[in-house]
Amino acid sequence: MRWRGLPLDVLLAASGTGLDLLTSGEPGQSPMLPAGSWIPMAVLAGVPMGFVRSRPLPVTLYLAAFLVFTDQIISFTSNTAQILLCVAVGMVANRCGLRAVGVALAAAVLASAINMADPGVALTVNTWLYSLLVPGVPAIVGGYLRGPAGRLEQGDLSLDMLLAGGGVTGTVLGTWTDWHSGSAPAWATGLLAVVAGLSLGVARRLPGLVFLLQGAMLLAAEQYLPDVVNTCLILMLIALGVFTMRVPSWIWTGAAYLTGALLATGSVAQSSTEITPYGLVLLMALVATPVAIGRYLGARQAAVEAERLRSRESARLAVAQVRADQLAERERIAREVHDIVAHHVGAMVLRAGAARYCAPDGPVAEALSDIRETGHQVLEDLRGLLDLLRDPDRQPDLPADPSDVVRESAERMSAAGLLVDLDLDPATDRAPLVARASAARIVQEGLTNVLKHAGPGTRVRVSVSVTVSASGDGLTVEVRNGRPPTAVERLPSSGRGLAGMRERVRALGGTLSAGPDEDGGWRLAASLPTVRSLA
Repeated sequence: MRWRGLPLDVLLAASGTGLDLLTSGEPGQSPMLPAGSWIPMAVLAGVPMGFVRSRPLPVTLYLAAFLVFTDQIISFTSNTAQILLCVAVGMVANRCGLRAVGVALAAAVLASAINMADPGVALTVNTWLYSLLVPGVPAIVGGYLRGPAGRLEQGDLSLDMLLAGGGVTGTVLGTWTDWHSGSAPAWATGLLAVVAGLSLGVARRLPGLVFLLQGAMLLAAEQYLPDVVNTCLILMLIALGVFTMRVPSWIWTGAAYLTGALLATGSVAQSSTEITPYGLVLLMALVATPVAIGRYLGARQAAVEAERLRSRESARLAVAQVRADQLAERERIAREVHDIVAHHVGAMVLRAGAARYCAPDGPVAEALSDIRETGHQVLEDLRGLLDLLRDPDRQPDLPADPSDVVRESAERMSAAGLLVDLDLDPATDRAPLVARASAARIVQEGLTNVLKHAGPGTRVRVSVSVTVSASGDGLTVEVRNGRPPTAVERLPSSGRGLAGMRERVRALGGTLSAGPDEDGGWRLAASLPTVRSLA
């Protein structure tokens, strides 16, 4: 038993006990039991209902045995046991398999038969028939509530309101002149008419229960108010049509059709009515009409829902196809980059390594070593780029310590011939990793541009510092170089390096400026906001 359902179990046990106290009570105490035993009897009847949700079959068998016991000792508690036994049978049909339902029904039918037969009187056919119907009806209801009808869109209430309004209008207009003709008070008859009409408002959500209610109302009208039988018959046929529309099972549809045919026959055929084959066929066709309409509407709804699902699946497949095409294009680009760029860079690294052995000492050897190490680093970065192209969901690896990247770039460019002055603020280590990594990439790109466009011997000042302002903290990166010492043969440039830096800075919400300064050199400056300024 789940603890989260404990309050409901306690409520069921208390309700069962209270029911016996109200229906039996002290006047119904058995003459075979001592005085004051009516309270323990109520407890014995009601407390097991606290376990009916978790152990429905054992509770059913207990109540069947308890019903036989209370019947033999002539206790009014047998009435409560009979009612609770039907509830337990319905719970078994709702939660257990066919074997358990068969055992529960057999025990309930036997106990009900013993309860209905008076002492010393043999069991008759009518007794067995009622004994079968009393627990059989809740078993059918419990089995139906297992879910033969699908769920509806909760927001769609227009059709429900239309059914409820039409049902109330039809019942009131068709029966109000006969409310005073029955034995029941006019207000009671009118209330039943309104309830019968309003029940159509929930017929799409509880089609089986509404159909049973309308059938019961039709039987009651035949017995006590024959003048309103036609109105009740119309309501029953409407409920039958809604039931067949909402329940796709042909077995349940056949059962509902037979039930509707029996109810319609009982309401139309009176003691003086002659039943002819033609009339019988006409009556069966009358009942078959709402069944056919309901099945047709149900099939239309199923087709619409299937089309909606197909459209949704087609849209999902289209998105998946676009993504597959994008991934295929990324894969093609990755292969081309690998086949072309990686091949040339690898050849450059190999030739630099071979040339290194021809000049073992001196500046040339150091330059060749630097070219070789830089080529290896380019190949590693290229592999990471290819992995990112092949798997766009993969997050790129950020450097563990961007400050080391800045220092390494300065040292490498110094070895290549630049005169680098590095000013790295220790406070930058407290900045977010994304901002520090972007600053390191900007320094790398800026120094590379200086070497490419100004040449060796150029003095460069690199500054990475933390700025504090009213709008928030940030990182400031500046790469400033002086005039080239000699004429420089400019290398080919695509201009994408500066555009890439602008895009990176813009993605972080910062600014970047680049251009010549007043001394004839070049100044690259970037401002990167941190998390606090962005927040």
